Amino acid sequence: MTHTLESPAAKVPLLPITAIAHKLGLRDTDYDQLGPWYAKLHLDILHDPARPPRGKLILVTATAPTTSGEGKTVTSIGLVQGLERLGKKAVITSREPSLGPVFGMKGGAAGGGLSQIEPSQKINLHLTGDIHAITSAHNLLAALIDAHLFHGNALNLDPANISWPRAMDMNDRALRRITIDVDGKRDGANRSTGFVITAASEIMAILALAASRDDLRRRLAAIVIGATRDGKPVRAADLNATGAMMALLADALLPNLVQTTEGTPALVHTGPFGNIAHGTSSIIAQELGLRLADYVVNEAGFAADLGAEKYLDIVMQVSGISPSAAVLVTTVQSLRNQGEGDLERGFPNLARHVQNLRRFGLPTIVAINRFPHDTHAELDQLLAFCEQLGVSAALTEPFTKGGEGSEELAKALIALIGRNPLASAHPVYALSDSYEEKLEKVATQIYGATGVSLSETAHNKLRQFVDWGYNGLPICIAKTQYSFSDDPKKLGAPTGWTLHITDVSLSAGAGFLVPIAGNMMLMPGLPKVSRAEEIDVDDEGEIIGV
Repeated sequence: MTHTLESPAAKVPLLPITAIAHKLGLRDTDYDQLGPWYAKLHLDILHDPARPPRGKLILVTATAPTTSGEGKTVTSIGLVQGLERLGKKAVITSREPSLGPVFGMKGGAAGGGLSQIEPSQKINLHLTGDIHAITSAHNLLAALIDAHLFHGNALNLDPANISWPRAMDMNDRALRRITIDVDGKRDGANRSTGFVITAASEIMAILALAASRDDLRRRLAAIVIGATRDGKPVRAADLNATGAMMALLADALLPNLVQTTEGTPALVHTGPFGNIAHGTSSIIAQELGLRLADYVVNEAGFAADLGAEKYLDIVMQVSGISPSAAVLVTTVQSLRNQGEGDLERGFPNLARHVQNLRRFGLPTIVAINRFPHDTHAELDQLLAFCEQLGVSAALTEPFTKGGEGSEELAKALIALIGRNPLASAHPVYALSDSYEEKLEKVATQIYGATGVSLSETAHNKLRQFVDWGYNGLPICIAKTQYSFSDDPKKLGAPTGWTLHITDVSLSAGAGFLVPIAGNMMLMPGLPKVSRAEEIDVDDEGEIIGV
């Protein structure tokens, strides 16, 4: 039987996955083909002496977004297509979309127009089932906790101090806070808990940061699910949960090989939240890309104060992968929004992001993602400001022109790397710094705050985690993506403010602390009119509207 599938936007047939594998020099034994357009790559590639790391990783980040997004994913896809058009062997490492945004407000996360990861409809829904596997592993651990309470609570778990919630990959505000009744007379009955969306599960972050199968096992075992009545941490290993979770995640650990609209290789793997986690694709996908291609385009979540900072302070320090350059995506609408309707008043937001990336030691280029309603005058004004900052800039039109609309950016990026062949990024803080020092450095050097204020709850939890032996971890600050500050209404590049840390949580398996600034929504809700109303299947059986 012959399988054919077209890119909905480009109206051209997708290449068979074997052709995509061939572009990366993969042998038949390097992957498992799951269908005409998908494959799972084997981890053995990471240990092949004939394929050492050789590529350059490009970190794609952005200025502060609007609620509709600025096209960072589209720009990343357009860039990798542009690099391939220039004769470079390139691959994009991208996050797996969550069903929450797909059926919620923002829509799919596989790009758009002539710069999509294909087959986009399948990728936006189930792909190869990785997110469902993560959900199952998460909920297995939750079920084991309550079964342990039901059967006598031999570990002396304190039901009021169980921190492990349930998870599901859907926006459902009704499940944020729930009461569960294991049995009315048993320990832990009628305790309060809740659901998080799967992208916010610690297991998602763990899978994204695991360097190997053994490392995944170690991290899963280290998950802290709560505390005993005498204040000692209880881990997943104490519940003998590790092996079963490993079984559920065995295939999900392997990155997915797919393609872009123009047939450029793409690795889609994991999708951790950009607020309470580090918001980028898996370390394994990036490591594979660096062995198989000249350029690896890797997108980080939200703006550079979140995605880029977390990549350089967490992912880079864990993996040792140092980006060769950063692409800072911006738009006229983003900067106008930061300027409360005035483009020029929004320029300080761009300037601070550029300054921050330079502070990390990253050669930076600004990608101006052009929207149809942008005027020539506005674009010229933005280009002139970039020149004033002394930063390279390129207009890009990936949505309407695909790789062709991104060639200028690709050429400028190659030239930038050529001028900075020995560039080496460095984190803002050392892992040996105290947690207070880490917070102070990120808040003052990246966010532009004058200092940090810890609530009594946050202070006490920091001390507790240190007493438990969790020293030297990176921090993953959870705050709004719409402002440098912890207040989404403080736009531009605010100064003279204090970062307020209201709480701290421990992601021991992922290997970081999460200081929380303000209210973090871990289970979003559907809007009044959701994207779900537009999605259907046509008479030919094709999914439409995603």
